[in-house]
Amino acid sequence: MPINKLIFKAGISSDITPYSNEGGFVDGDKIRFRLGTPEKMGGWSKFSPNTYLGSARRLMNWVTLDGSDFLGVGTHLKYYIEEGQAFNDITPLRNTTSAGDITFSATNGSATITVLDPAHGANVNDFVTISGAASLGGLITAAVLNKEHQIVSLISSNSYTITASATANASDTGSGGGSVVGAYQINTGLDVTVGGTGWGAGQWSGTTNNALATQLNEALDNSETAIDVDSATGITAGDLILIEEELITVGTISTNTLGTGGGPSTRGASGTTAVTHADNTLVRLATGNADSANNFVGWGNAASVTVPGAQIRLWSHDNFGEDLIINARDGGLFYWDKTDGLSSRAVELSATSLFSNERSVPQVCKQIIVSDSDRHVIAFGCDGLGATSTATQGNGTQDPLLIRFSSQENPVDWFPTTTNTAGDIRLGGGSEFVQAVETKEQILVFTNKSLHSMRFIGPPFTFGIKELSKNITIMSPASAIAVDDSVYWMGVDTFYMYTGQTQQIPCSVKDKVFLDFNFEERDKVHTGVNSEFSEIIWFYPSASSTEIDKYITYNYLENVWYFGTLARQAWLDRGIRTLPVATGNQYLYDHEVGFDDDGSAMTAFVESAPMALGDAGRLAFVNRIIPDVNFSGSTAINPSVDFTVKARTHSGSGFTQTDTDTTQRSATSPVEAYTEKLDLRVRGRTFALRVESTAIGTKFKLGTPQVNVVPDGRR
Repeated sequence: MPINKLIFKAGISSDITPYSNEGGFVDGDKIRFRLGTPEKMGGWSKFSPNTYLGSARRLMNWVTLDGSDFLGVGTHLKYYIEEGQAFNDITPLRNTTSAGDITFSATNGSATITVLDPAHGANVNDFVTISGAASLGGLITAAVLNKEHQIVSLISSNSYTITASATANASDTGSGGGSVVGAYQINTGLDVTVGGTGWGAGQWSGTTNNALATQLNEALDNSETAIDVDSATGITAGDLILIEEELITVGTISTNTLGTGGGPSTRGASGTTAVTHADNTLVRLATGNADSANNFVGWGNAASVTVPGAQIRLWSHDNFGEDLIINARDGGLFYWDKTDGLSSRAVELSATSLFSNERSVPQVCKQIIVSDSDRHVIAFGCDGLGATSTATQGNGTQDPLLIRFSSQENPVDWFPTTTNTAGDIRLGGGSEFVQAVETKEQILVFTNKSLHSMRFIGPPFTFGIKELSKNITIMSPASAIAVDDSVYWMGVDTFYMYTGQTQQIPCSVKDKVFLDFNFEERDKVHTGVNSEFSEIIWFYPSASSTEIDKYITYNYLENVWYFGTLARQAWLDRGIRTLPVATGNQYLYDHEVGFDDDGSAMTAFVESAPMALGDAGRLAFVNRIIPDVNFSGSTAINPSVDFTVKARTHSGSGFTQTDTDTTQRSATSPVEAYTEKLDLRVRGRTFALRVESTAIGTKFKLGTPQVNVVPDGRR
């Protein structure tokens, strides 16, 4: 009987028809290709049992002069420095109040505390650290108040709520005393992308934090036209108010009642529905604010306000010596001084006391880089120079194509003079800066449709810029990565590489990725290198997900592609640390650790395209497989995989047997280290092989299995 060797091509190819891919693989997960053959990828385990707050989308590793190994972790809520498995919060402060600016009020039986602070400038999910507060008189003690709190809801521009660790009682009638101080961290960012206009483009569907607000003074049923509020100050007849999702046109006002006598309020305005509202429900002035920019613009219309943070919170960071410079994309620049210790927070770059001659320090930018070769701090997509040469900060007006750089060795001196090396360049292609990537010899600068080279050329211009390519695309602010002096990146519909010239990378799984892609969350795409295996990995959200759940890998040494499912929000290759590090589920994970999913079994499989094992057009019968699997590296006592042979009788027919078609067959058998053969009975014209591992502690590498095939016919 003839024995057929199953010799497979390296990589996965899903963009051609199965029969065109005979001898190749069409599907897989948690698989990599090495030396031309598929093997199970390495597993992972938690680096630390401790968690951080938020979704961590950026990592940065560096070592200080005393040998401290620091890892910067930027999340949508905070910025941390990890050392010794502990996460140290260095999130900058944006404001610290004067003593007595903050007061509290509590409700008996509730853990919700109302905080009054004029013009607090906070958003929901922001963090404030309270100090100096006295007990409210009951269970809300000073210890309950004097700690960090996350803001739960906004009442108005002057008040918000937090949740206490205790429930108030009838004795909690105090205000906290006259020594309360609130230290507000910079506003948190978004975790899910929100468009810049229309529904959801600002708080309360188009209003801002500064819209006038009050509360209902009693419950409101769905037919009442006289609306009692705590204060009607600033509201006039004809204004529009918003209570939950109902709009109401205000009638005649008497004291704090909206709609009395012959001028009742009109319920359910602008197509909304009149419903019941509870006492103390928030009431916001939708139209009629003293500043019209704070007005709600109407159901279904675009918001007229510019919404800061309409994109997700992304960080860029780089070390300046042993210190750290960080930037929240489209936000400010901050400096963390290592000598102040891990208990200290980063401060505004223009406010650091380490350097002199603070001039025109950018207030906002999209990305920062510290140039390795010449020690300039470079801000991309930033604001321009200050009004005068002595201005401490830039002008605050962001230019999405402007690049500015500080004087050499001085991160706070940004105003160009004849005695320093500060300066600026404006990109000439595209409409917005997207990402900059530093290589050995240059910095590659991407706009939304062009690629530029930025090089240090020395005085008097310091840096020069040259356009390299037009009409390219780039997916996100972290979708390009440098490997030696080459750069690889994901575009919006293809993959590119730059090795002295720009070219597209042929991709055998292109449709698999881009036809199953959530482009609304494209900013979450990030790329990482796994240099041990010559892999570039792009993590992306599939069409049905708002979060990263899949990956595609390009093996640049073997020039093959493969893909799979894995939820990782940031990735950092080995280097200072011996293993790659990634983030997910508020944990740091070490990768290439064993072959399991943090102690649980990891499912990995690879499946071939259909192969004709007999004469063309004739049925064949497979009755034996001689497996060729290597289990070296497994930690299980008896590692195993499942071999599944699937048969087709006709092109386009399925693999699984049905009640109406007995010509379709599949057979699954376990293969262990000492399995010599598998006996089975599978009939068809073409056959596919699937090798799958679901056993804990199992590593496998597939070689060249052999099958015994005999001619056959229909019964």
